[in-house]
Amino acid sequence: MPTPAVEQAVQARLVLSTRRSALLRVTLRYRADDPLAVRMLFPAEYSLDATGTEEQKGGAEVTWVFARQLLAAGLAGPAGIGDVHVRPALGPQTMVELRAAEGVALLRFDTADLRYFLRLSFLAVPEGEEHQHLDADRALAELLG
Repeated sequence: MPTPAVEQAVQARLVLSTRRSALLRVTLRYRADDPLAVRMLFPAEYSLDATGTEEQKGGAEVTWVFARQLLAAGLAGPAGIGDVHVRPALGPQTMVELRAAEGVALLRFDTADLRYFLRLSFLAVPEGEEHQHLDADRALAELLG
């Protein structure tokens, strides 16, 4: 039986300064076999790694993985304590801040796009039922690699 997955391409604005931003396409991804996480995939040219690896130069996407609950909480109020922070912004927008050793990226999304993605993810795996989709043996094998 295939694993339910949700994938949605959305537009985001990468905030470069108080007056400049760049429009980019971001892919949001959720997989039922990793029920606690969401993924944001960015085009390689938006990597925070100034040197850029050969893989990134060849067009590989940059992926950030964080808790689905963080994204949901950030739509209602400021959320996040580590590398990823999500908070409502003025109007129908949500800010996502990604922190890495190389720098900080601030992105602005339409809140409706994020809500739609979360709604689809909750249809795939309802909130509170994530534990029923966890495969602890597979997760441990991947971790120990």
